[in-house]
Amino acid sequence: QVLLHESGGGLVQAGGSLKLSCTASGFTDNYYSIYWFRQAPGREREGVSCISIRDGSPYYTDSMKGRFTISRDNAKNTVYLQMNSLKPEDTAVYYCAADQPYGSSCLFGRLDPHGMDYWGKGTLVTVSS
Repeated sequence: QVLLHESGGGLVQAGGSLKLSCTASGFTDNYYSIYWFRQAPGREREGVSCISIRDGSPYYTDSMKGRFTISRDNAKNTVYLQMNSLKPEDTAVYYCAADQPYGSSCLFGRLDPHGMDYWGKGTLVTVSS
């Protein structure tokens, strides 16, 4: 059974930083990717970034490039999302997710929430102005 657990959310002032963590369990090898999505109140869930666990290749949606950095620590089965220069519009619940092993969505930059098979419960990030 695949389980994902996010942590690291909280309240931060505009311009500040937060580092989110996503710990995964239940995968039998490293041929999978972890995705970050976010959902602001009244808005659809949108893709933020993803990373291949096998080789660490990252992908970012255009609006996240330059401020967000995704990384992984395979020894800890954990993926991180470092968020810098946060803005009030970054306020959202941040979710980590995964598709089936050997999927290629991250490789091709397809961050579609409907294509994910596993989800964490989310962690709230609030950026005050």
